[in-house]
Formats: sequence, C-alpha cells, structure tokens
Amino acid sequence: MAVRPITIIGHKALHQPTKKVREVTDEIRDLVEDMFETMDAANGVGLAANQVGVRQRIFVYDVPGEDEDEPDRRGVVINPVLEKGPVPAGTPDPEDGSEGCLSVPGEHFPTARADWARVTGTDLDGNEVVVEGTGLMARALQHETDHLDGKLYVERLTPTYRTQSREAIKERGWEAARVTKWDPATQEAEDV
Repeated sequence: MAVRPITIIGHKALHQPTKKVREVTDEIRDLVEDMFETMDAANGVGLAANQVGVRQRIFVYDVPGEDEDEPDRRGVVINPVLEKGPVPAGTPDPEDGSEGCLSVPGEHFPTARADWARVTGTDLDGNEVVVEGTGLMARALQHETDHLDGKLYVERLTPTYRTQSREAIKERGWEAARVTKWDPATQEAEDV
C-alpha cells in the first residue's frame, strides 16, 4: 500500500467524468488499498479515484458516527449511482453546512446538500452495495459522487461563497504556482 498524491483544484482529472469500472483487477484492488491509506493520511472522510489522478468510478469513505452510539462507517463503492432527497432552498447554515475537500485543502464553505442520500454500486467482489445515510454520511455520498461526475463542491456554492472560494484559492497561489498535487504523507505540494 502507498499514500498517493492528491490532485488539487484545477487539475484536469477533477473536472472530467470518470469511467465505469468494467472488471475488478489486481490494479483496481491496489488502487482501493492506496485510496484508503491516502484518505487516512489526509484525515479525510472520503476520497474519489480521480482525486489521486485515476479516472475510474470508485470512491472510499470513512465517516464517523453521528453520536457515540453509532459506529463509524467505512467502505468502498464501485460504480455508484446516487439518489438523494431535496436540497433545501436558500443559503446553507454555516454551522451545519460547512464542507471541505482534500482537493481544495484548508478551505471550508457552507454548501447546500440534501439531508438524505443513498448510493448503490458494488464492492471489490462484485457484490451489491447499498450505502444510505443522513447528515454527514449523506453529505459524503453526494460529495464523492460529485467528484466522480467531474464536479467539485465549490461549484455548488451560492454566489457569495463561490466568490469567497475563488479568492481563497487565488490567495493560496495554487493557480499562479501551477500546483497540481499535494502529498498527505509529507504535506508537500508538487508543481507542474
């Protein structure tokens, strides 16, 4: 297993839809192991394959339970299909709706999401997987599926928060420096 560099906003792999996994090969199994290790090293709750530069329709997740009685939920979904409840209208609550992303490191912005979501797909053995949840779990399912569709959470922000996100990205210098990846194991950035 290895920690892989994580692609940063602006990298083309994040802005293109991923390809359906036709067969689970040893290469796919190794990718999933590396994705878990990378997500853990970055302290994430989810990671999509294109965040490590691989355009396959796969994501991993590790979402803490909403309360102390609820266990953490960890797994992989291959070729996920998303269903979700309605997204509330208006400006999201900054307290409950703040969202971040390993591909937009260090930033968090209120993002409107449905409070319930479910994905269906398969696991590494071809068995059907159904993952359903509310709160943070629902947010993670929507966020990771968006990645696989070539969308980042900053594209879902209200105009005010979208402007703030652009300013933060510019301030960090990712575009000017042409930084395309960061390594969660070393916390170092890579230039083009």
